[in-house]
Amino acid sequence: MNVDRVELHEVGPREGFQFEGIGQPDKISTAQKVELVEALAQTGLRKIQVTSFVSPKHVPQMADADDVSTQVRSFPGVAYDAVYLNDKGLERAIAAGIYEIDGHVSLTASETFSKQNQRRDMAADIEMQRKQLTLYRDHGIPVRSGTLMAAFGCNYEGDISVERVLECVGIMHDLAAEFDTQIDDALLADTMGWADPDQIKRVIGAVRERWPAMSVSLHLHDTRGTGIANVYAALETGVTAFDSSVGGLGGCPFAKTVAGNVATEDIVFMCERMGIETGVDLGRLVEVVKLAEEIVGHPLPGKLGHVYAAA
Repeated sequence: MNVDRVELHEVGPREGFQFEGIGQPDKISTAQKVELVEALAQTGLRKIQVTSFVSPKHVPQMADADDVSTQVRSFPGVAYDAVYLNDKGLERAIAAGIYEIDGHVSLTASETFSKQNQRRDMAADIEMQRKQLTLYRDHGIPVRSGTLMAAFGCNYEGDISVERVLECVGIMHDLAAEFDTQIDDALLADTMGWADPDQIKRVIGAVRERWPAMSVSLHLHDTRGTGIANVYAALETGVTAFDSSVGGLGGCPFAKTVAGNVATEDIVFMCERMGIETGVDLGRLVEVVKLAEEIVGHPLPGKLGHVYAAA
């Protein structure tokens, strides 16, 4: 395995609190959200996804996104980012003034899920991407990456073919080209946790064969228990960047039975055992897992926190 270091993008505060607050939008207070973000920022993690600028009507648990953004403290060497699904969300994220705004193109391989999650079909989503690309250009934000949601499977449509993945990534490249830019990295998201290790290798291999100069990163959910195995399979292909979630926090409000992302601490432990650097203080991170469990009021699915608790 030719990987010396892995970069982890911590998405637990956004993924977790978006999911935990379903039906109970006031379950997690703004202060608790800020506390978790700041605790994570002191573990060695270098990029943390704080919140989501989405409609409070459809996702009321994210209604305090602006307040969280105002209250959270910055830490040296730590970048914050946020999710936005349309031009209005992007404008709010820019206005917050604390986020690393990565210009990117985002599509969904499953049109059914796109309608559930974003209330847009593919054609409407492409037009929304053009609006966002225009905003990036107007604000001088470089576009470097693309995100493809539901890239491995969908609770509504079942398996997603490699051909569909290539089609969607091709559309992202075409959109970027319209604005005289290019996609240097593709984040492939297993949004509902369908992937298996062989599929991970097949899809990554096909994408790299088509666009050899483009890097690939992964956003993996652990719905079917294959999350850490999928991370290992991706490492074998040379992938070095992963989204992860403290304690395995999270899920998806618009897809039933979806578990959280692969637990950050579990990836850190596995990488350390294999001699791969992450820059994360595992002991501190496990303490943050305890904090996350206290905030949500129940045990989280990550494995390592329970091992340390029993020791």
